[in-house]
Amino acid sequence: MEKLNVCLLNDSFPPAIDGVANAVTNYAQIISREHGAAAVVTPFYPNADDSVFPFPVLRYPSLDTTKYVGYRAGVPFDPELMAKLKQQGFDIIHSHCPIVSTMLARALREQIDRPVVFTYHTKFDIDIANAIRSKLLQEEAAAILAANISACDEVWTVSRGAGENLRKLGYAGEWRVMPNGVDFPQGRVEDALIREVTEGFDLPEELPVFLFVGRMMWYKGIRIILDALKTLRDEGRDFRMVFIGAGGDKEAIVAYSASLGLDGIVLFSEAIRDRERIRAWYCRADLFLFPSTFDTNGLVVREAAACALASVLVAGSCAAEDVADGVSGFLIEENADSLAAKLRELLAEPEAIKRVGEGAQREIYVSWEDAVAAAYERYGSVIENYRAGRYPSHDKLSDDFFRSMGAAMDLRARRREAQRQLLEEVYRTRDNLRGQFAEQSRRMAEQWEAQGRRVTEQWETQSRRVTEQWEAQSRRVTEQWETQKRRLNDELEKLYQYTDRFL
Repeated sequence: MEKLNVCLLNDSFPPAIDGVANAVTNYAQIISREHGAAAVVTPFYPNADDSVFPFPVLRYPSLDTTKYVGYRAGVPFDPELMAKLKQQGFDIIHSHCPIVSTMLARALREQIDRPVVFTYHTKFDIDIANAIRSKLLQEEAAAILAANISACDEVWTVSRGAGENLRKLGYAGEWRVMPNGVDFPQGRVEDALIREVTEGFDLPEELPVFLFVGRMMWYKGIRIILDALKTLRDEGRDFRMVFIGAGGDKEAIVAYSASLGLDGIVLFSEAIRDRERIRAWYCRADLFLFPSTFDTNGLVVREAAACALASVLVAGSCAAEDVADGVSGFLIEENADSLAAKLRELLAEPEAIKRVGEGAQREIYVSWEDAVAAAYERYGSVIENYRAGRYPSHDKLSDDFFRSMGAAMDLRARRREAQRQLLEEVYRTRDNLRGQFAEQSRRMAEQWEAQGRRVTEQWETQSRRVTEQWEAQSRRVTEQWETQKRRLNDELEKLYQYTDRFL
């Protein structure tokens, strides 16, 4: 397959960090390094340093909505951005967010006539329910998202459960599973790094360590974890639990943990950006607790598997897809009692924990290189299908809107380009006039200097002549005076001689 130039769009990207931002970063890095070319299109963030990435990052204006939703909201209909995107020579457009990024993807499609792929990463029905209280408005918001997704040429999901969740939003089209990967290699880190990373945490070697990594939000099943741990604590069992991450509910989670009397055995860490340090935590833990039914793929479960760390998951959740109970993970019901019972059972069987961790590493680990290679291969089929007209036509009212928006942005971009060219011409003319004026001034200065030299030379010549004439005249006068003086002396001498005769 010929090398492709891929446009990747997402509403979050470093310095904003989440699972989808991590996925887009890996897509861009691996495509650029191993397959073709890629560029990321994302909202502007203050102090973002995009020079650290080995691929282009094109940012567009944004609004600061972090106080409300944790992210900046992009304002995608920017003529200058559209003009830049049209110049990139993209072969395919891949959106990873169904809101602003997909809106921009649809507008770009109308301008460059390239297919749009959409990947569904997150259960947006839960996000909508958390953000909007009105049932009617929730349904309307879901319908808008479903329509936006339906307008894409091909839809991918990161798991079967994510595809089923799409149906809840009202999406009725086809979808295919294209799982995400893990950017950890299989195996452990050096023990020295584990000691360095965990320094300052009270983690006795003889006690089991449970771990959670992710956004600190209640919908991640964190209340189930804390309630189950209280049960074990009340039974007199000793252990340590470490939560790593940040999120809007973290303050409430820490307070709830304290109210259960879990201080000292439940420990909290801020979010860790360094991937090797996160990997060290996976290697230090004995069991990964992730009773979340929110996540569509549960990348953290695969990260744990890379380090031979077994996970406890809710049966039927997306994170538990392809996990065999007792072989590559442990499955529970979605409640604290079930988790407490499973932990009670596993604390008595440490060899089972180790065996299942090794099974997870063997059975469910997927590298990002393999995941992106599969996606890249599918890009070729998408492009072929698009060129052959096998995807539904885009003739709905919303498509007309994005067609019009794309045309409007293109017109504004052309107008700005014309204004820019006009200004450049004005500046060129001004610079030319300045140059001509400078040249004329230089010539006049040279003429003035030449004239000054001629006048000086003439004055010096005339001065020499006058001096010479004066000197000649002086010599003549002197000579005449000397001659006259000699005559007078002769006359006086004669007079003295005559006088002497008579005296």
